Amino acid sequence: MAEEANLEIEDGSKKKKKLIIIIAVAVLVIAGAVWFFLLSGSDSAPETLADESIVSAEQDTASGDSAKIGSALYVAMPRPFIFNVPGASRDRIVQIKVQLLVRGDVNEEIAKKHIPLIEGTLLGVFSTTTADELGTSEGKETLRVAALDKVQAALTDVEGSKVIERVLFTGFVMQ
Repeated sequence: MAEEANLEIEDGSKKKKKLIIIIAVAVLVIAGAVWFFLLSGSDSAPETLADESIVSAEQDTASGDSAKIGSALYVAMPRPFIFNVPGASRDRIVQIKVQLLVRGDVNEEIAKKHIPLIEGTLLGVFSTTTADELGTSEGKETLRVAALDKVQAALTDVEGSKVIERVLFTGFVMQ
């Protein structure tokens, strides 16, 4: 009788151990599946975007626009532009921090190589504006577009391609 009671207790503890092992394995499988889907889900989106950017870059290369090749990179101008602008009531001092959007490592290196040319061109464009124009968002956007056009023209003369895709004002102070 005592032996039978022992056997039943052991069977109960074996069942509990098996249940714990099954639950632990199930938790591990579920955790592994979640981990796999999270990692594979995040990887699939950039691959799709990368494929689209390659196709876009190939199309742009075929059309001759080399400013669109590669991933977006930003080239910061080494120092902010500080200059005076005339205003209706008084002259103002303006400080603009500029970064350039380029596509691909090659265009980044070209832009860095020609920073003195870009700075000179931007100063020339900035000196043609007035405080009244810079007081409005439309005036700032007009200045940014004019700066892009002039920089692209200057780099096209030197390098044979536009190199710069956008001129970005990352800081703008007028006193």
